[in-house]
Amino acid sequence: MTETRHEALTVLSEICELSPSVRLGQILSHLDFLTDAHLGKHLVDIDDDELLAILYRHQAELSARTEGDGPNRAVIATAVDQQ
Repeated sequence: MTETRHEALTVLSEICELSPSVRLGQILSHLDFLTDAHLGKHLVDIDDDELLAILYRHQAELSARTEGDGPNRAVIATAVDQQ
């Protein structure tokens, strides 16, 4: 398994922990939506490094919500773009 794939699975696991009431299929569906919105592609058409960036974006949004700060999209986008 590549390092990128391992990291993506780790982040996916963390996303699941941040949203315990959301089913895995719902998370994957949402990741497809985010992939389309940010990359103009479907989840099945992206490379592992692109998936990792989408996973980090979603994780950052969820973390911001759970911390009570609300999602600061400009900061989140900047953090993801630097990855």
